[in-house]
Amino acid sequence: MLRVYKFGGASIQDASAIRHLGELLAGKAPRPRAMVASAMGKTTNALEALLQAARQDDEALYRRRLAAIRDDHLDVAEALFGPGSAVADELEQRLAELDAAHHSHRDAPFPFHYDQTVGVGELLSTALVAAWLNEIGVATRWCDARELILTDDRHQAANIDWAPTRERIASLEQVADEVLLTQGFIGATADGAMTTLGREGSDFSAAILAEALDADELTIWKDVPGVFNADPRRFTNARQIARLSYSEALEQTWHGAKVIHPRTLAPLQPRGIPLTVRSFLEPEAAPTVIGPEPGEGDTLPACMLRDDQLLLEVSPSDGSFVDEALIATVLTQFAEAGLHANLIDVEPLRLRLVVDNQPERLAPALEALTERFSVARQDGLVLLTVRHADEALLEALDGGRTRVAERRNATTAQRLYRAAECPDSWRLPE
Repeated sequence: MLRVYKFGGASIQDASAIRHLGELLAGKAPRPRAMVASAMGKTTNALEALLQAARQDDEALYRRRLAAIRDDHLDVAEALFGPGSAVADELEQRLAELDAAHHSHRDAPFPFHYDQTVGVGELLSTALVAAWLNEIGVATRWCDARELILTDDRHQAANIDWAPTRERIASLEQVADEVLLTQGFIGATADGAMTTLGREGSDFSAAILAEALDADELTIWKDVPGVFNADPRRFTNARQIARLSYSEALEQTWHGAKVIHPRTLAPLQPRGIPLTVRSFLEPEAAPTVIGPEPGEGDTLPACMLRDDQLLLEVSPSDGSFVDEALIATVLTQFAEAGLHANLIDVEPLRLRLVVDNQPERLAPALEALTERFSVARQDGLVLLTVRHADEALLEALDGGRTRVAERRNATTAQRLYRAAECPDSWRLPE
């Protein structure tokens, strides 16, 4: 059976976690043909902070943040291999290249600069993982995702050029028992500029490999045993789902379920490749399987929360009605800015949109819109989306909070609340 594995940042967050990953692959778990790894721990957040310091031209802060990233990775290298290892030299070279790139990119458009910075996390982590797996006898070949996954130049949310990507991945040669290890989240344009596939896009990278290799199964290893009907970190009594269909999983990820990236299922669905979500902490625990057939998750009520939401109300400045042309103009502006509307509601005199509060992307979109339309905004909101809910469940979750906006159809209900009225910890009614 041809398998593809994906390991997230939590599973390689330090030397102990990387050792555990090695034990997993060297032990009972069947070895994959190919494997994708994310950046180590919170490295992506640290690189985003480094980018911010570079663009603010705060040299002292930039140097401190770069040194912290360097120390985190070199500490892991020393814990695994001792001082003065070859992999430590490789990490130093990668970080020197990143440092040099900042001097040439700090005045470039933000999305381009973001990709040249943040994508480095996966290059660092996979160097460590590949070296350790080879050290313990799990034959592993490090592959550069920038040479495998070809994309357009839509930085921060690049689109895949599928034909050459399939050809490049399918052409990878492999010796017996060799694991092909590559990076999640990143690709490159035809001229070699690094691109990223969207935040948390490593799941999508693994699905691309699975599709191109015609895999029998994709397994995503998480720090939770599977998919739940609500975020177990936010809902105290969330329940694990044993099985659900591609379509239901797509609905839930589109609305904010965070276990898998929203783009992950599209490459798997046409080939019927099942996606298994399994715990790397408890590999023997029952997983969740997402596939062509429906399961209990297709009817079980499920809740998704989005924090730090922004409500925008767009109206024609001349008092005319909201028509198809206005809607198209506004949505096109948001799409070009890389913004996703988490709730859309159309009324005769206004279009209401709920989006994540992303200032870097919002600023140019709002500037363009206010030149033609009246735009009002409310900040500090939380969006609750519930699948397969009856009225009693909705009212119990509502808790008497003020509804700023609401949308509902036969299978999905969305309610927007003020964040100040929402608890950190929620509970599903029994």
